[in-house]
Amino acid sequence: MQHYKKLICYLIFSLLLYTVVGCFLRILFDFYLAQVDTSFIKWLSLRIGIVQLLYFIIGYIAIFMYFWSKPWKFLHEIIDGTEILYKKNDSVVELSEPLKDIEVQMNQIKMSFIMSEQAIRVAEIKKNELVAYIAHDIRTPLTSIIGYLSLIKDMPELSLEKRQKYLQILLDRAICLEQLVNDFFEITQYNTQQIEINKQNVDLYYLIIQLTDEFYPMLEENGNTLKLEISEQLSCDIDPEKISRVLSNLLKNAICYSYPKTEIFISAKIYDNNLEMVFENMGETIPENELSQIFEKFNRLDRSRSTDTGGAGLGLSIAREIIHLHNGEITAQSQNNKITFLIKIPI
Repeated sequence: MQHYKKLICYLIFSLLLYTVVGCFLRILFDFYLAQVDTSFIKWLSLRIGIVQLLYFIIGYIAIFMYFWSKPWKFLHEIIDGTEILYKKNDSVVELSEPLKDIEVQMNQIKMSFIMSEQAIRVAEIKKNELVAYIAHDIRTPLTSIIGYLSLIKDMPELSLEKRQKYLQILLDRAICLEQLVNDFFEITQYNTQQIEINKQNVDLYYLIIQLTDEFYPMLEENGNTLKLEISEQLSCDIDPEKISRVLSNLLKNAICYSYPKTEIFISAKIYDNNLEMVFENMGETIPENELSQIFEKFNRLDRSRSTDTGGAGLGLSIAREIIHLHNGEITAQSQNNKITFLIKIPI
């Protein structure tokens, strides 16, 4: 815009200068007429008005065309630049010096296009991974269910004891399959922001005690023990159902990835108007590159995906979404064979 203001000023100045020069030339010519008396000069003096008119018409047209050509040149540069915007390469828009601001903006637009395309490609890759993960995690229990059902169908002579055993396995696999489907449905609801929290005053000490009782069989099976550091008078306004889901996911994660016969530490306190909770267990140190992605969907560690240590790898992702709904944050640390999850929720 500043450049065009200067251009208009130059145009006005050029027109004024050209007009002054024309008037000065007319004065000189009139003075010359008074000094010289020839037939040609007399003929020219009769037509001096037409000559002067042509002088101004031709000069004004030339000046306007000169200054008008610059915006057209800039316009063509911008049009050529817009073609570069949509080229899928690393070429950049280059414009004249007066258009440097527009050049910067156009290159920013191209960069945003490139980043959008990259985001689309990443989303496509994640979508394919999602399909693969869902297929893998659903197929495993489903294959087991089909196998045991086929076994029961093809072997009518099975004893009642074995039949009962296989039916129990079928029930366990069906429950596992139901949990996987529920996890997929739940994370979809969080992603589409269809879930709201319902805060109420909750006795957090009782909630955690109740939770640890539910996981006692898993703890005993792995030989782990629990150490709690929670005040019996600890209470705050949270969504009890959803925070219970967070604590359940974290405790299950701690048990699954703990070394056998080690201690799992859980603490909770109110500090500086925040509810702060810590889950800590002894287990294999998680590399930094994996730790940074631990809350991503379907991010169960590759070395555990083929085992029974987890579900669909959505537990920590669901926990993060719930904490975010409470305007809080959850982080993970891992070093010296220790894994720590830190939760902070403003109250």
